[in-house]
Amino acid sequence: MERSTPTFLDEPPPGPQLTSYDREHMVLYLRLLDAERDGADWREVVQVLFGLDANDDPQRCQKIHAAHLARAKWMSESGYRELLGKVNPTEP
Repeated sequence: MERSTPTFLDEPPPGPQLTSYDREHMVLYLRLLDAERDGADWREVVQVLFGLDANDDPQRCQKIHAAHLARAKWMSESGYRELLGKVNPTEP
């Protein structure tokens, strides 16, 4: 059975609050963080995770990768607190 991949924007919606886009793309964010940790090349990452060929439009692909990776890092550093019911950024 083929899994459905959520559609994506070129940039995730910004802001200090967790968005529905963030919730829909959590698996993508985790995979981006794993890829970065493993030292994967961003071109391979956009091909595997976004289904894009970086040779077709390298600037757009790099922007998509960077924007989503930045949001993934935000989620891992502070956005997750909202999932846990802790919205005060000073709470451990």
